[in-house]
Amino acid sequence: MSLTQVSSNKCAGGFQKVFEHESTELKCKMKFAVYLPPKAETDKCPVLYWLSGLTCTEQNFITKAGSQVPAAEHGLIIVAPDTSPRGCNIEGEDESWDFGTGAGFYVDATEDPWKINYRMYSYITEELPRLINANFPTDPNRMSVSGHSMGGHGALICALKNPGKYKAVSAFAPICNPLQCPWGQKAFSGYLGSDRDTWEAYDATVLASSYSGPPLDVLIDQGRDDQFLSASQLLPDNLITVCSEKKIPVVFRLQPGYDHSYFFIYSFMSDHIKHHAKFLNA
Repeated sequence: MSLTQVSSNKCAGGFQKVFEHESTELKCKMKFAVYLPPKAETDKCPVLYWLSGLTCTEQNFITKAGSQVPAAEHGLIIVAPDTSPRGCNIEGEDESWDFGTGAGFYVDATEDPWKINYRMYSYITEELPRLINANFPTDPNRMSVSGHSMGGHGALICALKNPGKYKAVSAFAPICNPLQCPWGQKAFSGYLGSDRDTWEAYDATVLASSYSGPPLDVLIDQGRDDQFLSASQLLPDNLITVCSEKKIPVVFRLQPGYDHSYFFIYSFMSDHIKHHAKFLNA
């Protein structure tokens, strides 16, 4: 599992790097970004995995979110992968912005022609952590996950499907109930087929209703002026209702005036890093 360094920039006392590797899960070349805080020069550090939203690459988060200063302060490594396989030459992969390239939805596809390459769930939860732990000064027992929009959905399902694996989870404007929204229905029918029962394995609201693992502390920020909230793509209320019934502790903050963009993420990123550090550095 060899890595090729694509870039390295000194940032907040540490280094923001991008690497490329051949993925066994996705059967293509993949890039990921990794921030190494100053502490990583002398100590093993916990890892926060960041999952980006539709159309993003590994670049959006590292150039726009403002994560490096708080990550340096709290001694966290942050890994930000791409959002889908790239260049697989699958017919239709570049036809729409919300399906195919840049829109892997963090599921393992079961339908042709997607099922060979579109295995983002296994890539994020299995292959990538193995790769990171083998090549960087990590503490493999201390990891957490966060994300935005489609990536917020990814973060929530990774944490709910793997009790105890992630010490904390947070999300910005996550797609909370993909079974019930147009984005989720389009992606899941394409990747997983027409049997909606199979979709439930990747829906945070459904997964929360049957969660029985160790306590999981969830932080969600949502902009009140988010156009996708008003378009019923995100449906946070459905998740909040289930979590309160199941006594899963969720801090849900509706932030007046904020939209769906990285300006919103940047505004509250340090709160999220602090949330993760509390559990990762405990």
